[in-house]
Amino acid sequence: MAVSHSDIKVVIGAGEFRNNPGWIHTQESELDLLNPDTWNERFQPNSITAILAEHVWEHLTFEEGIAAARLCYDYLKPSGYIRCAVPDGYFKNDEYQRIVQIGGPGPKDHPAASHKIVYNYQTLTSMFEAAGFEVRLVEYCDEEGEFHQSDWNEQDGVIFRSKKIDPRNQEKLAFPSLIIDAVKQ
Repeated sequence: MAVSHSDIKVVIGAGEFRNNPGWIHTQESELDLLNPDTWNERFQPNSITAILAEHVWEHLTFEEGIAAARLCYDYLKPSGYIRCAVPDGYFKNDEYQRIVQIGGPGPKDHPAASHKIVYNYQTLTSMFEAAGFEVRLVEYCDEEGEFHQSDWNEQDGVIFRSKKIDPRNQEKLAFPSLIIDAVKQ
């Protein structure tokens, strides 16, 4: 999935994270996953090589997630991809699950307060497949809570909250993400 310097690479909902130099970092007010007009203002269909979304899709319902994936699909080049990371519903840790639960664990200003779904690898895969993508699992827990990871290249998009990058996960898995690469066919 190597990208060249002329490729358009976009981070959705970047927040304060700037882990991907050379990428266009956006906020929801600039590029809304549910508003095609915000995409039309900035990009041409079939023009983006890569989209990265770290802990964004869980703020959409399953149906909104499919609509957002379809919108991204329209703007990705053939063989373009979305690297998506969300909290992992199969990670066996009660405190983690409390933090990432639907509606969040506390006040309305908590980052998880607007969570609308907690994905597992099956539901996230099916959501992106429904939008036409081919999905490759990158980091995830299975039904038994066992962690799996494939080799992945940071040049294709850095996910901070990952086993590979996050210091909290180096000695013992503490805050993993379910990470997939969804490729446009």
